[in-house]
Amino acid sequence: MRTILLLFASNIFMTFAWYYHLKHEGWPLWKAILISWLIAFIEYCLAVPANRLGHSAGFSLFQLKIIQEFITLLVFGVFAVFVMKEAFHWRYLVSFAFLLGAVYFMFTKRFG
Repeated sequence: MRTILLLFASNIFMTFAWYYHLKHEGWPLWKAILISWLIAFIEYCLAVPANRLGHSAGFSLFQLKIIQEFITLLVFGVFAVFVMKEAFHWRYLVSFAFLLGAVYFMFTKRFG
């Protein structure tokens, strides 16, 4: 559970680092880069322990990656709609459903 919470927190910071500067087009590029790097530093301080804890708890690298990608898209979806005011389309829900299928297949033991 700590792995999941740390990955959520790290993805919140990384989403802001990668995209928040787009809301501030008037910023000079150096400022956007510097602020993004400072935010990304916090993300790494959360992501590295998340992955180390998850791996030592028995998650494979593939499982950690698929968890991270799914969380990334959840966080990004909320960020895009509520922070950046982007429109949400039904196709995004279908895409998320397919990703849930990927998570299911990653963690199921039935297929071998």
